[in-house]
Amino acid sequence: MRDFEIGNVRVGASALFLIAGPCVIESERHARSMAEALQRIAADLDLPLIFKASYDKANRTSAAGYRGPGLESGLRILRALAESTGLPVLTDVHQAEDCQRVAEAVDVLQIPAFLCRQTDLLVAAAGTGRAVNIKKGQFAAPWDMRHAVEKVTGAGNDRVFLTERGTTFGYNNLVVDMRSLPAMRKFAPVVFDGTHSVQTPSAAGGHSGGQPEFIPVLARAAVAAGVDGLFLEVHDDPPKALSDGANALDLKLLRPLLETVLALHAVQERAAPTL
Repeated sequence: MRDFEIGNVRVGASALFLIAGPCVIESERHARSMAEALQRIAADLDLPLIFKASYDKANRTSAAGYRGPGLESGLRILRALAESTGLPVLTDVHQAEDCQRVAEAVDVLQIPAFLCRQTDLLVAAAGTGRAVNIKKGQFAAPWDMRHAVEKVTGAGNDRVFLTERGTTFGYNNLVVDMRSLPAMRKFAPVVFDGTHSVQTPSAAGGHSGGQPEFIPVLARAAVAAGVDGLFLEVHDDPPKALSDGANALDLKLLRPLLETVLALHAVQERAAPTL
C-alpha cells in the first residue's frame, strides 16, 4: 500500500483524514458556507480535510432529480473554494472526456461506484496526474477492486485510493462487510463512506431513502477496524438537501462524531498492527 499527499493531507499514513461536504453543489453561497464550517471543525480537531461536492450527479434515481450546476459553473465554484480556503477539493467525474477539465479545477477525481469498472474513465482520470478515489461498486467484491486500482497504476498514476460504500443486499438495501476494509488495504489506502452506506437506494419513490441514525455506528466500527480516512456527506439542513438528504449527516452532529472516532483511532493505532 503506497501513501501519498494531497495538499496537506497524507493518504495512507497513520493519521486519519476526512472527506466531507454536501452531496451536490446547491449554490455557490451554500457550498462556501459548508466548506468554511467544515474547515473550522476540522481545524479545531487537527483533522486533515478534503472538501467534496459534485458539479453533476449523473446517476439520479429519477430524471427529475436535481443534478447540480453542471461542468462550467460547478468547476468554477470548486476552484474558487479551493483558492479561498486552501482546502484540497474532490468531485465526481462521469465521462473520460471531462477528466482533464475537471483536473484543472480540483485535487481529487472521484470515480462513482457504478462506474468503478469503466476502464476508459479510470485511465483518463489516471492520466491527469491528480489523485483518484475509486468508490467500490455496490456489486463488487473487495478483492476484485485490485483490478480497478491496477488500471490507474498501470496508466502511470500511483496516487489512488478506494472508498467502501456498502454492498447491495437484496432490493433497496445495502450492507457493509467490515472484512472489505483490511482486504482492500492490502493494495490501496481505504476510506470508509459512512453516509452512502446507510442509503436505501431508490427506496423512497423517485429518490433514495436512508437510515442516518446508523452513520455513527458504522463510522465507529470502520475506524476501529482500521481505515485511512472517513467520507461523510454533511448538510446543514438534511431535509432540505437537493440530493442525498435522507442519508446525510446533520452538520451539528459532525463534531461529536469526529471526536469519538478520533479517540477510537488513537486506541486502534496503539492496539493493532497496521493491516
